[in-house]
Formats: sequence, structure tokens, C-alpha cells
Amino acid sequence: MKKRFTDEQIVRILREPEATGQQIREVCRKHNITEQTFFRWRKLYGDMGVAEIRRLQELEVENAKLKRIVADQVLDMSAMKELLGKHW
Repeated sequence: MKKRFTDEQIVRILREPEATGQQIREVCRKHNITEQTFFRWRKLYGDMGVAEIRRLQELEVENAKLKRIVADQVLDMSAMKELLGKHW
């Protein structure tokens, strides 16, 4: 699923009412999003900054790689156990 806004853009949109003094409704209209979306994003991203979002993305990628490595190791171990368990 392709997102319309990057995480960095979302954080900037969430900061906009504080920085410009605009109402949330006006910011939502400007970026063509619903207020519900704005508050959902606020709940997800909270007080994170752009740097924190990037770090979170890096950690998610690293975590996915580590999960693949663990899955490969478990598969190798189960194959070895099966092979060693057979009597020749």
C-alpha cells in the first residue's frame, strides 16, 4: 500500500498548527486530509520529530533483517536435527 504522505511530511503537518497558529481544521483542509486522519496521526506519532521517525524506520528495517536471519537459522537447525535423527 502506497502512502500519500511520508512520515516526515506527516510530522511536519502535525507541527503546523503549533508553528503557524492555524486551526487544525484549516491545516487539514490545506493538506486535503480529514480531521480524523490528523488525530489518528497525532496518536501514532505523538511528539516524535523527523529525526526520531527516521531512526524508527531504520530500526524497523534492521529488525526485519534480524527476523529473517533467525528464521533461516531455525530452519537450518530443524533440518540438521532431522538429518541427525535418522539412523543410517
